[in-house]
Amino acid sequence: QVQLVESGGGLVQAGGSLRLSCAASGLTFSNYAMSWYRQAPGKERELVASISSRSGDTNYADSVKGRFTVSRDNAKKSVYLQMNSLKTEDTAVYLCNAVHVDRRPEYWGQGTQVTVSS
Repeated sequence: QVQLVESGGGLVQAGGSLRLSCAASGLTFSNYAMSWYRQAPGKERELVASISSRSGDTNYADSVKGRFTVSRDNAKKSVYLQMNSLKTEDTAVYLCNAVHVDRRPEYWGQGTQVTVSS
């Protein structure tokens, strides 16, 4: 059974930092591209950052470029999102996503809440 378990969310003041983690189990982690999405109340889910399965190529939403960094540790089957200079508009539930290199299957975590106060 595949599981993606996020952790590291919480309440932080604007300008602060958080590091999210996503631990995967039940899959061959190195065969999956990993992404972080977020969903704020009343808004659509949006892609925040992604990292490829082997080369480690990364992509970021324009809104987080220069502030967030995605990384992965294939040995630990984990992906991370370092979030710096947080803004109130970063408040959302952050979800971990795994997509096989063949584009299927795809898995989602349950999410972790990030709240940035002014």
